[in-house]
Amino acid sequence: MTDTNKFVHSFYTKTEFPDVVIDGKRFYDSPGGKFKSVTTIIGEKSNKDWLKDWRDRIGDDEADQILFQAQVRGTAVHDLAEKYVMNDPHWSRGAMPINIKTFKKIARQLDKNLGKVYGIEYPLWSTMLQTAGRTDLPAQWLIDGTYEDTIVDFKSSRGTKEREDIPNYFIQASTYAVMFEEITGRRMTHVAIIVAQDTEDEATVFVDRARNWYPEVARVFMGVVQ
Repeated sequence: MTDTNKFVHSFYTKTEFPDVVIDGKRFYDSPGGKFKSVTTIIGEKSNKDWLKDWRDRIGDDEADQILFQAQVRGTAVHDLAEKYVMNDPHWSRGAMPINIKTFKKIARQLDKNLGKVYGIEYPLWSTMLQTAGRTDLPAQWLIDGTYEDTIVDFKSSRGTKEREDIPNYFIQASTYAVMFEEITGRRMTHVAIIVAQDTEDEATVFVDRARNWYPEVARVFMGVVQ
């Protein structure tokens, strides 16, 4: 259960728009144009040698099963997070126990650090970067005793993650920071990546200033913008 008014909402107006997957790549038909998703573009620019090595090692069938299970769990955990932050007292109703266990690690971090909430699963687009997507949680996040405007992103992982393992997570969240300011005018100064790891009892939170990743955002999206 969660308190009826645990989290304070100061929502920005959402502009919803459809998405479609074509040949494994997600596109959004946004008000700014039809753009590839942030995650699709980052994936295209990433070195995938590790993925090929991993598939070669365990076989395509097992790899496909693991990736599918990860996608299903990720979607379920995000759904739980949305209900929880919306102060739904029945946020866990009907959910699989394994997904509830994973999300509770994230929930403990939300309880300790989450301030005012600006949006949940907030749709964004950028004519400057020529991309679109949804950010998990633009909100105030407690950093060194001060609530900072932050893009908060939820992740789950079968294994242990260190900061050096997740540059793409930081690039993704920092891209959303750029997009959120472009759409709303509000500058999100920080990014916080919450990773619920099967190997750890508590979720790990990786925090950084968004501007530290702007050079990487520019590098990734430079070839996209015409």
